[in-house]
Amino acid sequence: MSTQKEVRVGIIGGGLMGRELLALVGRWDALIDHPVRPKVTAIADTSDSAREFFIKAGVSESYSDYKQLLESKNVDVVYIAVPHNLHQEIYLAAINSGKDFLAEKPFGIDLKAAQLISDALVGKKNFVRVSSEFPFYPGAQAAIKEVKSGRLGEIVEVRSGLLHSSDIDPLKVINWKRQTKFCGEIGVLGDLGMHAAHIPLRLGFKPTSVFAILDDIITHRPDAKGAQIICDTFDNAVLALRAKSPTSKREFPMFWEMKRIAPGESNTFFLS
Repeated sequence: MSTQKEVRVGIIGGGLMGRELLALVGRWDALIDHPVRPKVTAIADTSDSAREFFIKAGVSESYSDYKQLLESKNVDVVYIAVPHNLHQEIYLAAINSGKDFLAEKPFGIDLKAAQLISDALVGKKNFVRVSSEFPFYPGAQAAIKEVKSGRLGEIVEVRSGLLHSSDIDPLKVINWKRQTKFCGEIGVLGDLGMHAAHIPLRLGFKPTSVFAILDDIITHRPDAKGAQIICDTFDNAVLALRAKSPTSKREFPMFWEMKRIAPGESNTFFLS
């Protein structure tokens, strides 16, 4: 095996996705002859219990203030996984720190925040990305190759989406993704939308008009103590679009589906 370059990773946000990254790093040896080896060296979260999970796993630096992590000389790159209402503040701070980072979607709780983050990157040398893994699966790669080949001929219709049933239980305890003040009015579109839109947009299918069907199916959920809390974000969304591509002779219909309540589905990604 060739010599691996160690990359020291700092994680801002010790919730589900932060723990997922830590677990991923723990499985890195499953990759054969990879040129890079990540090591999680720092965690930042306002929750003591969240940080404790990482400390027990051997992460050496723990901060209650994310700014301290961004200043750490033991962090080469950063992964940011925090509620949407914190994206603008933390993403801008990460950009200004000069560190490269991978961050969760969407880049901002609303259009204004997204524009501020985008503008802040102009002229900067940071490597900054948000990523969807689905386009890199073998099936998706085969579909992309087939479309690009031109063998399919004239595009009649495009459908893509991501469906799961994580919210199908009405008694599931509420979390920040189900509250507009934390998640934003974008609701499920900010959570699953990129997965539905990524490949069509990369293929050059440009929407020219859109009609949205948005459903708030479960309007209340219990908190940890059983009190009913308003659940005011959209659970499911279907976007019906007109679109065009660089090779199409006419506009064509395109449908993007994003659903947290889709009975029988379990992280189902599709493109047709």
